[in-house]
Order: sequence, then structure tokens, then C-alpha cells
Amino acid sequence: MKIKSAEFIISNSEVAKCPKDMLPEYAFIGRSNVGKSSLINMLTNQKNLAKTSGKPGKTQLINHFLINKNWFLVDLPGYGYARVSKSTKKIFQKFITNYFEKRKQLVCAFVLVDCRHEPQKIDTEFMEWLGVNQIPFNIIFTKADKLKPQALKRNISKYQEILLETWEECPQHFITSSSDYRGKEELLNYIEEINQSIK
Repeated sequence: MKIKSAEFIISNSEVAKCPKDMLPEYAFIGRSNVGKSSLINMLTNQKNLAKTSGKPGKTQLINHFLINKNWFLVDLPGYGYARVSKSTKKIFQKFITNYFEKRKQLVCAFVLVDCRHEPQKIDTEFMEWLGVNQIPFNIIFTKADKLKPQALKRNISKYQEILLETWEECPQHFITSSSDYRGKEELLNYIEEINQSIK
């Protein structure tokens, strides 16, 4: 799939105010500072579609971007150590949970994980929650250019080991880098295949 157009549609914190179109949606979510905005910009060939920041927790709303006029890329707030107050964090969690539980247009979630780190409890618990709630998801390992191939393989294997303790099989995963465009084609082709199958 080639992305010919990507436009920002709406930001909000209420699922009821999300677009009413019944177009397929793909939600991108991960811990703060996982490289989500950079990945979205890389996928859409735009420098500033999603706002990048050195400060974790920049995305604080549900952001809808219309891609090729036929599907939505949804940028969700990061979870984790964003420098926001506890009460704000609770609000985030509430509307993220609401989004996943109520959004019928959601086809698949992509959980972003920084491949440089050992498996983090906050990530595996979130994946567990998605599984329990029967929300289809895949894992995107980001920042692959920062690791040597063997280290990358080792870290991904550790994730799979932990997931296989409670799962029958691991969700599909993609290895990406917004610096060298790694994984871009695979990810977009995967989305395109799903879009074709649900027409």
C-alpha cells in the first residue's frame, strides 16, 4: 500500500465524539516515549502529522487521521511514566479503556514496544487486558536501528517467552525503525490486506 493522503480529522477525549464513519480503524498505542509519533510520521510520509516531543506524554487525546480516504489511523495517548498528574492519568486510562471497549470500527490495535528494553510489566499487562477483552492486536517493536541484530532477536524472544506463559500463541509482530524505514512496507501491506478482506 502507498499512502497518498493523510489528514488530521479530530482530537478528543470522548469516544462518542469520534468520527461516525464506519471506516476501518487501526489504533496505535504504547508506553510514553516509545517512538509512536515518529512511526506514524514515517508510515504516512509526513514530518509533522503526529507531534513528536522529547517529553514523554505528548499525545493526550484520541487523534484520528484519515488515510487514503478509506481508513483511520488512530493515535492514542501513551501509558506509563508520562509526567502528568495521577488524576490526569486516571482520565487517560478511562477514555483509552472506553475507546477499546466501545469503538466498533476498531479492526486492530498495534501495541508499540521499544525493542531496546527487557519486557516491561506495564506492556505485558496491557496486552493481557486486550486479550481478555478479545481486542485483536499485534506488536510493533520500535527503534530497531538502535540494536545489533543478535540483541534485537534476543529481546524479541524474551517477549515471546513471557507471552507464551499465558497465551497459546504469540500475536504477530513487526520490527520497525522510523530512522531507516524498516518495517514500513510490511506494516502497510498488512493493513491493506485486512482492508481488502473486510470490504
